[in-house]
Amino acid sequence: MRLDLSEIGRAMVIEGIPASPGIVIGKAFIMDTQRPHVSHETISPGNVEREVEDFMAAVADTRGLLERLRAKLKDELGENHARMFDAHLMMLEDSMILDGTVKRIREKRCRASLALTETMGQIIKVMGRTDDEYLRDRIYDIKDIERRLLMQLLGRKDGCLDDLDAEVIIVAHDLPATVTASMRRERVKGFVTEVGGRTSHASIMARSLEIPAVVGTHSVTDAVDQGETVIVDGIMGVFVHGFDDAVLEYYRDRQKEYEEFEEQLLLVKDYPAVTRDGHKFELGANIELPEEADSAKRHGAEGIGLFRTEYLFIARDDIPSEDEQYEAYRGVVETMAPGSVIIRTLDVGGDKFVAGGEHEREANPYLGWRGIRYSLGQPNLFIRQLKAILRASAHGKARIMFPMVSSLNEIRDAKQVLEAARQQLIIEGKQFADPIDIGIMVETPAAVVLAEAFATEVDFFSIGSNDLIQYTLAVDRGNDRVAYLYDQYHPAVLRLIRDTVRAARKHKIWVGICGEMAGDPLAVLLLIGMGLDELSTSPLMLPEVKSIIRSTSYRSARKTLAKALEMTTGSEVRRHLEQIFKKRYPEISATEMIS
Repeated sequence: MRLDLSEIGRAMVIEGIPASPGIVIGKAFIMDTQRPHVSHETISPGNVEREVEDFMAAVADTRGLLERLRAKLKDELGENHARMFDAHLMMLEDSMILDGTVKRIREKRCRASLALTETMGQIIKVMGRTDDEYLRDRIYDIKDIERRLLMQLLGRKDGCLDDLDAEVIIVAHDLPATVTASMRRERVKGFVTEVGGRTSHASIMARSLEIPAVVGTHSVTDAVDQGETVIVDGIMGVFVHGFDDAVLEYYRDRQKEYEEFEEQLLLVKDYPAVTRDGHKFELGANIELPEEADSAKRHGAEGIGLFRTEYLFIARDDIPSEDEQYEAYRGVVETMAPGSVIIRTLDVGGDKFVAGGEHEREANPYLGWRGIRYSLGQPNLFIRQLKAILRASAHGKARIMFPMVSSLNEIRDAKQVLEAARQQLIIEGKQFADPIDIGIMVETPAAVVLAEAFATEVDFFSIGSNDLIQYTLAVDRGNDRVAYLYDQYHPAVLRLIRDTVRAARKHKIWVGICGEMAGDPLAVLLLIGMGLDELSTSPLMLPEVKSIIRSTSYRSARKTLAKALEMTTGSEVRRHLEQIFKKRYPEISATEMIS
């Protein structure tokens, strides 16, 4: 939804993607995360070896910096966040980079900076031509290492944020992993970037640090001056600058309202999610990394409704071992006990790939080898993950969920692999819960149509609204040309969710929803009426969802849903919900406070 401040005052608004909620006003700190310019001058023969020594010294200094950053991040956010540096450290020992650069210095008698740039450019060129998506994704890491080495060689500040002596808002083209790791929470109030999405590393870090952030703004760095007072609105997903006093006062009021709003919501975090007429719901949190379980607890989650395990795999150069996965899953299960933890098996494919697994470029990756299809095609990887989850189940209530299911055969094949994992653990003498709940993500129209048959094979359903909407409406929500068609209020989507819940109820199995829809205040009014067992969303949204549940009745929500299901367009449904919301919750404006 476009933000128009023209009736309030003068301001320049740059739209982006809301990465982490909140509003912050502060001084812009424009970071140079781009590769610096290098000299093409030729050096004298007598200076060649000195240039080689300078290059190797830069490598050593960069290695030391990365090792310090890794240790710092491990202390603050845990091993899984810190592991992102492992690939960078390995590159600093790569003979193609080291020997290639030294050879160029000696043969071309050029500066180390130019030799490094040419060496990296050749590597990137080769990797860019490969069909291996994982190797192509490593180009980003290579560019980050190249930039850091060049900064050392040229004696320039490396974008490290440790030395900040005032509170700032970071403005950058991008925030590489090695830069976000150096953020000091008490200094960095928020950030805005030109690239990235909600699942980019910078976005995940912002939510982990609980600071407002907007990403994907395209042109922000050229729009502002160093030290200029700016506003990051992580609720609406906009960056505001060049504003007058009227707009500044408006945002100060909104910031205060939002902070008070959050404080009030947190007061209900320990209360049950029960409607006024006594209908109980479970509230779960969606997490990407084990360390986020603490945030889930802090915001009132009763359990984890979706643990996206692929983030344990994709930010590294190898596949995590069974023991490593076990420790990660165990930590979350123990943290959330006695609540349940739904651990989704690896959901790669589409735009996410892992090292060591087979994958190739596909014309339509979201319709290709992803989710359960990928895991069944990689039995060794799959059985390793299932064994780790089973072992974690010995420490609390872990539940296994298979993603992207569209046929009974996939469920049955996955259960066979799970049985093989059980048998291996029995032979190895390792403990696990038996039985363990098995469920599926309902995120394809096929899964809804066959929901009654699927319900006889599993213990629970979790509706993945993000993909269900995408596949039902044939809309790639990442495509700007058609993103306006992505509509969670579309009557077809609502009816599919209703039919899934009906099938679960008929066969007496548990059913939840874990997509972004579960964190949307307007949609929550409908989801209450659906009669789901659980709503699972971002930890930061849980207090508000709970407040809405406790402020309405199941009976009135059923009436709201019935009327919405009679409508023929998503815009009609949204207007209907907005009218109800304003009447029932005048203290909360869904269209102003929440994106």
